Amino acid sequence: MTRAITLNNVSKAYGRSQRAVDQLSLSIAPGEFVVLLGPSGCGKSTVLRMIAGLEDITEGEILLDGEPANHLTPRERGMSMVFQNFALYPTMTNRANIGFPLKLENPRADHNERIENTARMLGIERVLDRLPGQLSGGERQRVAMGRAISRQPSAFLMDEPLSNLDAKLRNHLRAEIAQLTKELGVTTVYVTHDQAEAMSLGHRVAVMRGGVLQQVSPPREVYALPENVFVAAFIGTPRINLLQAVVHAPLEGRMSIDLGRQRLPLSEPLSHDHQLLRIQQGRPIIVGLRSEAVRIAPPSHARPGEVALSGIVEHVEYQGHEALVHLNTGSRPAVVPELESARTDRGPVRRRRGGQGGTGMLGRIKERATSYVGGSVAVMEAPETDDLPPGTHSPDRPAVTASDLVVRTGPDMMLRTGGQVPLLVDLAHLYVFDHQGRRICPLPKDVPGLDM
Repeated sequence: MTRAITLNNVSKAYGRSQRAVDQLSLSIAPGEFVVLLGPSGCGKSTVLRMIAGLEDITEGEILLDGEPANHLTPRERGMSMVFQNFALYPTMTNRANIGFPLKLENPRADHNERIENTARMLGIERVLDRLPGQLSGGERQRVAMGRAISRQPSAFLMDEPLSNLDAKLRNHLRAEIAQLTKELGVTTVYVTHDQAEAMSLGHRVAVMRGGVLQQVSPPREVYALPENVFVAAFIGTPRINLLQAVVHAPLEGRMSIDLGRQRLPLSEPLSHDHQLLRIQQGRPIIVGLRSEAVRIAPPSHARPGEVALSGIVEHVEYQGHEALVHLNTGSRPAVVPELESARTDRGPVRRRRGGQGGTGMLGRIKERATSYVGGSVAVMEAPETDDLPPGTHSPDRPAVTASDLVVRTGPDMMLRTGGQVPLLVDLAHLYVFDHQGRRICPLPKDVPGLDM
């Protein structure tokens, strides 16, 4: 029997200052496959261990089929866990490893039929009487999965089960896991830092950052409508181009987005999303462009909704079926700290009545803006306002990064390093984030009110 799993404002703290998971709420339907995705140290494995009962909960509540489960032992929860390091008993045969949990439940029963059925399902029936040390990594992981399946659990909990395998074997086992969980129809919670696994396996993907849940959506929606800069940067290969910018919205004349050396004029008549960018006039924003949103072509080839830019070729990565062109457009990239450097410990977010956060409604708005994603998402330098010749910079400011835009092209396009190329940007695939990193274009589904 599969089961529903619900986490209500669950937190896990180690000591007073280090909070590994912060106020996480998540509902998983019976039979659903949910992937917890995020960089190392974001708290995803801690969430899995709290669901399994291997970690105590500091705050909040876990419900199993609507019933409180905080007090239940791991055995009473009826779940099976698959670990990253296989965790097989080296002196037992694979048959004994798969049957070990069955033997604990009923030592006198004959479990051979269930063991063999499980092995047949995983294609390892020929290695049942060998020791784990005599198997390949992929076979050992199948044995570990067989041990979890043999119990016929109410839920599978998988903690990066494929991360120790080579790329080819990972892809193969990934397809097998997808097919297996579909056939069994068991609720599955899968932890990974590999977005390819998350996007191909999950019915929904839950992206985490610094212990805070950022977004829970189907894979297509996580990619197409990221809630903030962090989700946008974490999902997608190559990584989305994030550029610092400023909106220019004159009372008369065309509205545009200033990227530093060049501007993106917005097509007229303005879409509803672009009309609402007027309120960002003069404020620093972050523009997101995925590599498929920009193509190398002259302005004369522009389609409706495309506007022209230009860039200097810095580097070309040949990928076989495509090429990735690294360009310098004179823009200044925005940096997402967790994806550029090691994670720093983040203490719990506390509400304050006074001090730096301010008081009253304004203070609550500022606090909500920063706690929404667990702290500042992107690092933005002050935009340049003076006119400098291309390729130069002010001595009291760092130089513009050599490459600020990555564009996909066909493998046959021949480009010369240092050459200038014309670019066309599809405004229909333009993302705009505010200075806190929250998506403001395309429009969020739920626009928060002021009654906080």
